[in-house]
Amino acid sequence: MLIVLSGPSGVGKGTVRQAMLAGNYRDFQYSVSMTTRQKRPGEVDGVDYYFRTKEEFEHEIATGGMLEYAQYVGNYYGTPLKYVNQTLDRGKDVLLEIEVKGAMQVREKCPDGVFIFLTPPDLSALRSRLAGRGTEDEATIDSRIKKAATEIAMMENYDYAVVNDKVNLAVRRIERIIESEHLRVPRVIDRYKGMLAKADAVN
Repeated sequence: MLIVLSGPSGVGKGTVRQAMLAGNYRDFQYSVSMTTRQKRPGEVDGVDYYFRTKEEFEHEIATGGMLEYAQYVGNYYGTPLKYVNQTLDRGKDVLLEIEVKGAMQVREKCPDGVFIFLTPPDLSALRSRLAGRGTEDEATIDSRIKKAATEIAMMENYDYAVVNDKVNLAVRRIERIIESEHLRVPRVIDRYKGMLAKADAVN
């Protein structure tokens, strides 16, 4: 199952994703995104993102190597296709943490994915989080807040909305969503049809 987690910049997608992975909740694989933005303090190439030059990223686009990609505040962000396909083929869940535009591309290609929108309690809380990073000036923060308002309006294209008021609560909500999705009849019916077919063959 493909699980797509997205939301406005600064909402805490990375923090929630790290908490999910640290909790060893489910046997899923996190698909590391690729970006052309600069590394932030503490980030590791191949763990937080694959950090690439603009030329390298555009080569991947040209050769069909991206499941999705988008430009955001002057940088490319995207998901390498090969890893996602290989992991799904092994029967593993794949978690994508991506921007809203990229999620819409994935929705077109993978309509049976689970699309979760992580939202802040309100825009003032989002501004506080962005300012708290200490990595961007006021003009950039203003740009991100305007962009966030547009992205929140796109929530209607998602299956679920989860408020990130507290990280542990947000993680619990997402865990319940994943559990429920794994029990949906369209996801399990083939298994039971196979079981019935074997029973008929025996009889």
